[in-house]
Amino acid sequence: MTGTTIDVSVAIDCPAWTLALPDSEARCGRLAATALEAVELPGGVVELSIVLADDATVRGLNRDWRGKDAPTNVLSFASLDDEDAPLAEGAPLLLGDVVLAWETVSREAAEQGRPLADHFSHLVIHGILHLVGFDHQDDRDADEMEALETTLLASLGIPDPYDDQSKEKGS
Repeated sequence: MTGTTIDVSVAIDCPAWTLALPDSEARCGRLAATALEAVELPGGVVELSIVLADDATVRGLNRDWRGKDAPTNVLSFASLDDEDAPLAEGAPLLLGDVVLAWETVSREAAEQGRPLADHFSHLVIHGILHLVGFDHQDDRDADEMEALETTLLASLGIPDPYDDQSKEKGS
């Protein structure tokens, strides 16, 4: 990733995020850098946004864009649909948006007995990997994505999020 500048815009739309994770904005920048160091990116400026929202916002997005009328923990909206599309000279590479739902993320962390900061970190990295083309629609892709997530999180001192969970793919 030599010569790449990462510009992360963080919007905190739900105040509960700041109360629970006062460093959430700075943490998002560190997590983006960690995730993007693991993939091939062109030199120059790479931009993405992370929105820390609530369940109602994520439910609306999930309904409107995926046809699923329910909240989920994280949604990713990739701007790249053709990785071979040329960029205008000097134009930033727009990766897309990652949106997290406060109530769902905090509930999942509690149910799994994991620190909120660890679960949050996992989901931000998971969402960013979706922006750069990773997916979990089949077992092979899920295994690849989960292995990379686990490696990236371990580099941050965060335990394997899949260790105690069912290996149900595509959920």
